[in-house]
Amino acid sequence: MNTPAFSLVLFGGTGDLTMRKLLPALYQSYVDGGFQASSRIFCAARSDFTDESYHVWMDENVKGHIKDRFDDAQWGSFLGHVSYLCLDANNTDSYIQLKDALEQNSNERVFYLATAPSIFEAICTGLAHHGLNNKEARIVVEKPLGHDLQSCQEINDVIGQAFEENQIYRIDHYLGKESVQNLMALRFGNSFFEPIWHRDRIANVQITISEELGIEKRGDFYDETGAIRDMVQNHLLQLLCIVAMEPPASMDANAIRDAKLGVLRSLKPMSPDDVLNNVVRGQYTAGTVGGKEVPAYVGEEGIKKGSTTETYVALKAEINNWRFAGVPFYLRTGKRMPKRMAEIVVQFKSVPYELLGKMPVGSNRLVIQLQPEESVRMYFLSKRPGNQMRLAPVHLDMDAEDFFSERRMDGYERLLLDAIHGQLGLFVRRDEQEQAWRWIEPIINTWTDQNVMPKMYMAGTWGPPAANALVARDGFNWHEEL
Repeated sequence: MNTPAFSLVLFGGTGDLTMRKLLPALYQSYVDGGFQASSRIFCAARSDFTDESYHVWMDENVKGHIKDRFDDAQWGSFLGHVSYLCLDANNTDSYIQLKDALEQNSNERVFYLATAPSIFEAICTGLAHHGLNNKEARIVVEKPLGHDLQSCQEINDVIGQAFEENQIYRIDHYLGKESVQNLMALRFGNSFFEPIWHRDRIANVQITISEELGIEKRGDFYDETGAIRDMVQNHLLQLLCIVAMEPPASMDANAIRDAKLGVLRSLKPMSPDDVLNNVVRGQYTAGTVGGKEVPAYVGEEGIKKGSTTETYVALKAEINNWRFAGVPFYLRTGKRMPKRMAEIVVQFKSVPYELLGKMPVGSNRLVIQLQPEESVRMYFLSKRPGNQMRLAPVHLDMDAEDFFSERRMDGYERLLLDAIHGQLGLFVRRDEQEQAWRWIEPIINTWTDQNVMPKMYMAGTWGPPAANALVARDGFNWHEEL
């Protein structure tokens, strides 16, 4: 697919997201030939840079985050597409320079708000004031959008005053991962999965996103956000939707998002008792991760003394619909865990009659790993060699690198290109985002109303013991324990 000529404006041009993710992703796209000669990247921030000094800043701060295919000549050529704009988002007059720059060509216009939501209104107002929000323009906004349903609605209202819904691209970079999209291919492209993708065959589903890292100099942000807002409300619920949604009517963006919305609307609401029984809130203490001693969360830079912000959440969700009634969905995320990992585990029920003896729990399961490697593994039982009928678990692996020579794009790279192409299918629509908040809010409110303190877990472990008890009482184990 040929990428059209574009003008991409990165608000927050000196921020962490731009430095670590966006500019490296754009460089990779450039190496793949994804830029036409007139394509431009405008990085906007308040710092007093020129184009030249900003390029020096990129040399010092961005190059180190480019993991592969770095080439000095390619990098130098890429820099030729990058300009810097000194812009005060709160000053409407600051947008005149941006308008002048954009009007030099007829490129596709994409505005990426890699900033705090607190200045979204100012940016949208400034763009609208100068007529930069025409019907062809697109705006990309990052998660988390708001800290509760009301603030999310308020932010959406602000953006919606300047842009139509079909111009708004709410990004969740997990949806851009090749393996997440491959899950849709597995489900809807293979006839042998559909007959078993329901309550009669599935025992439970586990979705885990774990991180070795702590808060990485984001203390002020994280202490106000916590794991449930940072990871559960968006990433984990979006992955749950992909696993559980009905086949969409087509691959049209709204058909896909309608199917995801159906899952969110089918989630069993959490009562206060449900929250107390089915949600584990945790916070890491000092420990060892990757052979290195790390401090407790409350000892991290930028964290308030005695903070009760959670760094870990495990919960049991239920979907009240025909396909999945009675199937527990266990969602889990945490910082300072033994390894960086994102995976989806679909555990199938045992055979109805154990003709060959007792079947080990979890003998039949599908494991879709999203990171650090992207792979699909199917576990099943086979006979051990010998003169006795003894069963042992074996597995089949699918690693995309073994079958396909094409480079797998980073999630941000794919989604940036989709925004440039005007493809909304992998972005979150307003109604599904707000429905996710409706389901999450009772959890947050119960924690506040009943003063639910986080349960402690040592850094370098898989979370509080209560998380193991959460699945054990249903007769299951987390995947790493099988």
